[in-house]
Amino acid sequence: MKRLLVSIHDVAPHFEGEVDRLLELLTPILGGPRLAMLVVPNHWGKSPIGGDAAFRSRLRSWSDAGIEMFVHGWFHKDLNNHTGLANLKARHMTAGEGEFLGLDYRTAFQRMSEGKYLLEDITGQAVAGFIAPAWLYGHGAMRAIADCDFALAEDHMKVWQPSLPDKPLALGPVVTWASRSPARTASSLAFAALARKGLHLLDTVRIAVHPGDVTKTSILNSIEKTVVSFARRRSVGRYADLLENEALQ
Repeated sequence: MKRLLVSIHDVAPHFEGEVDRLLELLTPILGGPRLAMLVVPNHWGKSPIGGDAAFRSRLRSWSDAGIEMFVHGWFHKDLNNHTGLANLKARHMTAGEGEFLGLDYRTAFQRMSEGKYLLEDITGQAVAGFIAPAWLYGHGAMRAIADCDFALAEDHMKVWQPSLPDKPLALGPVVTWASRSPARTASSLAFAALARKGLHLLDTVRIAVHPGDVTKTSILNSIEKTVVSFARRRSVGRYADLLENEALQ
């Protein structure tokens, strides 16, 4: 079965309006709230979910409506100094957002565990999994995620079970957009156009949107066009479907 998975990243209280706008755009195309949310417990240390009763209530309502909830880091902000390949990733693949790229095992495990406990306590349901900010994992994070009992993890090129890291459940690049500079926006728009033509052979296509996407009409138009293109040709699914499919094989 050809499957489409859609997610909203960086779900946090200070992005509530942007998340609402993305939901308004996506829900009619997907036939309901058939998507995932990546929740940041305290985005950049300025937006704690734990102290926001109204936002906690919204998270529970979204979860009750069937939206899958992923833990998406803790702060999202990267405070580490990097060298070598990690430095290249930190500089060119994100703008100070790769929180889990340089964390040691103990710190990564603590943040993952606390995020999991917090989100499950809010929603009353098991989280769908863990996805590192900017899809970047260091050695400590990769060790920790295998010990935190998450069902799923994702990076830019695959989805996998942390207990079976060498057996991907889905392969292929995430279609996403960048709003922080004109050059990155142009590049992401071009990639989305190519994806609409070139990724249809994949069993699973993943599309990820971010709060910053609502700041540019060109990105919103591209998101709508891209989601419509894939939703017309394949089933709109859930990340949990990947686990069910694996169990049947």
